Amino acid sequence: MTTTPEAPPTGSLMTTLPGRFYTDPEIFRQEQERVFESLWFCAVRCADLDKPGAFRTVQIGRESVLITRSRSGELRAFLNICRHRGARLCTRESGEVRRALQCPYHAWTYDLDGKLVAAPNLSKMPDVDRSAYGLVKVALREWLGYAWVCLADEPPSFEESVIGAAVERLGDAASIESYGTERLALGKRVTYDVRANWKLIVENFMECYHCATIHPELTDVLPEFTDGFAAQYYVGHGASFGEEVSGFTVDGSAGFGRLPEVAEEQDRRYYAITIKPAVFVNLVPDHVILHRMFPLAADRTVVECDWLYAPEVVASGVDLAKSVELFHRVNEQDFEACERTQPAMASRAYRAGGVLVPTEHHIGLFHAWLTERLA
Repeated sequence: MTTTPEAPPTGSLMTTLPGRFYTDPEIFRQEQERVFESLWFCAVRCADLDKPGAFRTVQIGRESVLITRSRSGELRAFLNICRHRGARLCTRESGEVRRALQCPYHAWTYDLDGKLVAAPNLSKMPDVDRSAYGLVKVALREWLGYAWVCLADEPPSFEESVIGAAVERLGDAASIESYGTERLALGKRVTYDVRANWKLIVENFMECYHCATIHPELTDVLPEFTDGFAAQYYVGHGASFGEEVSGFTVDGSAGFGRLPEVAEEQDRRYYAITIKPAVFVNLVPDHVILHRMFPLAADRTVVECDWLYAPEVVASGVDLAKSVELFHRVNEQDFEACERTQPAMASRAYRAGGVLVPTEHHIGLFHAWLTERLA
């Protein structure tokens, strides 16, 4: 049984989780069960599955999940397990099938809605209920242009646990939906394999106490970050661009014009949102950057980062390099810091954990949320 941090907050400093929370395989197993397999998980960008038969497999907790587009054009999610003898149905990360999904072991075959439609000698077994032996369905919702899935038998309210995170951060759902993320086009995707616990990445994203130290390009664009206050520290607050900054680019040069529904008061501002357990959304006037984390081990996390722009910007073939490079550098700087921190989690010096300064106290709410999930 896991426990809460071992010492209460005192004065300016608040205690963190103990080091074992970042290294213990048993705690990671509990997180797989009670966090990743119990909550809504952002699995795949809907536009990546652009035609019937397109599929992608993702690892969520201990389960491989298959997301595919049906013949009617709707997204479906299933456990990636054949109902015959348990072989993995799709062994590739992504691909496309013409009409059906066939197990490579004994050729049990399922349509794109998950129903068992064929198997060797199946006609000689008239008592087999093809619906009862279909693929195991997984709950799926679409939001912000992504497919979110939940493995729980009774998923929590999507409106409260997912959309509610944006409301808690920005004050209302309209503030994020005005960016029209579901209508944007993918300009760039980078996948990072980070040798660090997923919580170190979350904690790093939530605070900016480190920004002046390791993010010179970011603080040039967002000068207020040099004071150590992260955008997420204030409800509804967006960090302002510097006076001489024209756009959210690596050198502060102009971007690509404000997205059509972004409000004037959101212009020249950066907003960051954490949607627990594993999604970061970054909003700037001309594009959206969305991170999805896939925790694979206590000390390994794959992060897939998408840069999304107005469709006409991507279609024009314009050079996105300066726009992408800013947050790509931020990612590399952050992940290097997390990898540098991970080994210390096993040190006797961190046995009881570390401390949070006042500008990081909101991370304590994340720790409290997690320990409650695991208790």
